[in-house]
Amino acid sequence: MARLGEILIGCGAVTADDVATALAARGPGERLGEVLVRLGACAQRDVARALAEQTGMRLADLRGFVPEQAALDAVPARLVFRSRVVPLARKNGRLQVATADPYSVAALDELRLLTGLEVEAQLAPQEDLDEAIARLYGVGAEALDRAEVGARAATHDSEVEGDLDAKDDAALIQFVNRLLLDALTARASDIHIEPAQNDLKVRYRVDGVLQPAQLPRELNRFQAAIVSRLKIMASLDIAEKRLPQDGRFRVRVQGRELDVRVSVIPNIYGEGVVLRVLDAAGGVSSLSLEQVGLAEHHATAMRRMLAAPNGIVLVTGPTGSGKSTTLYAGLREVDRVTLKVITVEDPVEYRLEGVSQIQVRDKIGLTFARALRSILRHDPDVVLVGEIRDQETAEIAVQAALTGHLVLSTLHTNDAAGAIPRLVDMGVEPFLVAATIEGLIAQRLLRRVCDACAEVTPPTEADRPLLAELGALDLATIRRGRGCEACQGRTYRGRTAVFEMIPVDEGLRELTTQGASAVKLRAHARARGLGSLRDDGLRLARLGITTPEEVARVTRAE
Repeated sequence: MARLGEILIGCGAVTADDVATALAARGPGERLGEVLVRLGACAQRDVARALAEQTGMRLADLRGFVPEQAALDAVPARLVFRSRVVPLARKNGRLQVATADPYSVAALDELRLLTGLEVEAQLAPQEDLDEAIARLYGVGAEALDRAEVGARAATHDSEVEGDLDAKDDAALIQFVNRLLLDALTARASDIHIEPAQNDLKVRYRVDGVLQPAQLPRELNRFQAAIVSRLKIMASLDIAEKRLPQDGRFRVRVQGRELDVRVSVIPNIYGEGVVLRVLDAAGGVSSLSLEQVGLAEHHATAMRRMLAAPNGIVLVTGPTGSGKSTTLYAGLREVDRVTLKVITVEDPVEYRLEGVSQIQVRDKIGLTFARALRSILRHDPDVVLVGEIRDQETAEIAVQAALTGHLVLSTLHTNDAAGAIPRLVDMGVEPFLVAATIEGLIAQRLLRRVCDACAEVTPPTEADRPLLAELGALDLATIRRGRGCEACQGRTYRGRTAVFEMIPVDEGLRELTTQGASAVKLRAHARARGLGSLRDDGLRLARLGITTPEEVARVTRAE
């Protein structure tokens, strides 16, 4: 029988030097293939092929494979988790399973004893096995299976199956960590845990769109335990189930530090939870204006706004539209060596060197308004207020701008022009708004076409109504994704921002003093040749970065 190293060298997967290095680095009980993968010399798939050739076993392709239900029913889930095997098929008294270890004789013997079937093993890479187990049994199913066993043991097989207070806390911790890791792997920005009448639904928001998570069946039995665990992690009151609660926690999952915001709200079937997941080491705060997605003329306009010695620059848009990221990219343009920069945020999402950052704490009275009033005594040059939520904060921000400070903040409005009437509605006098506003920015996030499966085609007749609606009948080609493994068949992967930018001129100040509506302010901006969010989206569609469908979904006609 040929040795594994010789087979890998023969097929070109590794070199003789790689094998020699791996042999020297091999620890006690560690196999050559494992060392080669650990050192990055080859992939798990290469090792699986070589093992199949060495042992004469068949190589199973588990990517997207759906086993027979009879095979799944024949093998206890607990054994799948413990032995890392995946049932494939059951035929004529034989059970086919996939394993990454051709020498797992004990596990295969246990399968024979438990099922009473002859077991035929096939080889598969460990990463494919792990993906298949998560897909077939649900993310974190192993942890919940242990929790269920712990509960049954604690209740001595009483009729109260799933006494949630008796669940194994360690298993629930592991399940929550796996849920967070799975969301991070899926590039999810939010996790929505939604109780229903007879079910507990979990959905991830990926690239701005919700999609179901692959989780164990009958997850609703663990609903109260999962919610309680999340409340404990976020330092919330686990006994309070009638009122909404908000908190946050930081957790390290497989070497990655996650900052998680938690919002709990009661509904008729229990408590719903939304987790906002931020990768604390994601590097978002190091992005430049161009990397955020601003076109060259937009970046130039924003740099002019940031160069103003005083005034207010507002970034508007809905929650999760990337406003904080844009503001941080703007702060990176500010000279933080010669200027004093202070931020007041809820929460502090990113850390930036050379900036004094303050976390709002409403429970102890440290509100945006109170913090803003206090930091003005520190003589800052630039102040970033995470959000203008109320009249008091708005008035203090205006006073700060009038007294020589540059104030950057966010506001929830549909477009840039709508920010001015919004401030007036909050109770700020129109003449004060006119005197202090320097720039208005609106933004949205839209999905990028997946680069791995993108293809460029001319528009079809079916595309013409949408293109006519967008005013883009001149679009010669459309770049769309076909759907692939990289984008998980969604045709989009990742997001970028579209912007509407209005540098304030004397005409806009005059309209503001007169109490003009958002419609008139918007018309003034268009007369100046300033484009809308939709115009910027069409620019990206022409560049092939996104699609007309996505532009229509994210923006609105004016």
